[in-house]
Amino acid sequence: MTPAPPAGKVRVRIERDTDVVTARQEGRALAMLVGFSSGDATIVATAISELARNIVLYAKTGEIVMTLLAEQGGRRGLEITARDQGGGIRNVERVLRRGYSTSGGLGLGLPGVRRMMDEFDLVSESGKGTVVTVKKWRR
Repeated sequence: MTPAPPAGKVRVRIERDTDVVTARQEGRALAMLVGFSSGDATIVATAISELARNIVLYAKTGEIVMTLLAEQGGRRGLEITARDQGGGIRNVERVLRRGYSTSGGLGLGLPGVRRMMDEFDLVSESGKGTVVTVKKWRR
């Protein structure tokens, strides 16, 4: 069993492809620590990959912060925050449409992340960057 991270939080700086892999691995390990099934841990890792890849492609630098969550009643989960100081997203509604891609890729993109996770929030300001916060709860 992987020991719990300090204060239940892991921060990964995102600047290159290898950082995407690191964030994915850390997120999967945290998901398993929370008690997610292997399938749900893979979903978490996939969402982290998509969010981190967006940072590398569009903002060049940022971070992924993963936080263990506990609610009254014993429900446990994982919160993932992807933050950058890039140019921001001009048309949030458009990028959240299924099938939309600015890179021409076949990735899941933000619509896929929104479908995979239980909660999704996106705040973007032109010239100041984007913050995407998602949560996955253990079933």
